[in-house]
Amino acid sequence: MYNDLSSGIKSSITRSISKAFELYMAKIGWNEDSFTMEDFVKSWQEYITESASWYDKVPLEVKESTDFHEEIAKKINASIEKILTEPVHEDIIASIEVMQNKLNTHYKYGCKAEALYVESVLKELEKQA
Repeated sequence: MYNDLSSGIKSSITRSISKAFELYMAKIGWNEDSFTMEDFVKSWQEYITESASWYDKVPLEVKESTDFHEEIAKKINASIEKILTEPVHEDIIASIEVMQNKLNTHYKYGCKAEALYVESVLKELEKQA
């Protein structure tokens, strides 16, 4: 069922998974101990019904299909894996290191998305300092 969707809708689904994951992880402060797949899926479901343009374009019978849900679960896992393994660009590392030295902080990060989150936290701390 998922494979029968247009490439535009499939791309939109992937983007919504990535965006919802990054929003969810920011909400929990990228704390791996606070992560649950169940909570993330609830967060993603809220995101797609409120913010995703593709959701209304997929027929109800497709959205209710067990096969579709299984395919989406695989897509969610693949998208999360891709996010968590994307390397951090050197310019982001440099930016974080400068701010950490200035603010005397020691945030850790393991992927690009987490580094961008840390960078935004540090920028907020700089504004407050």
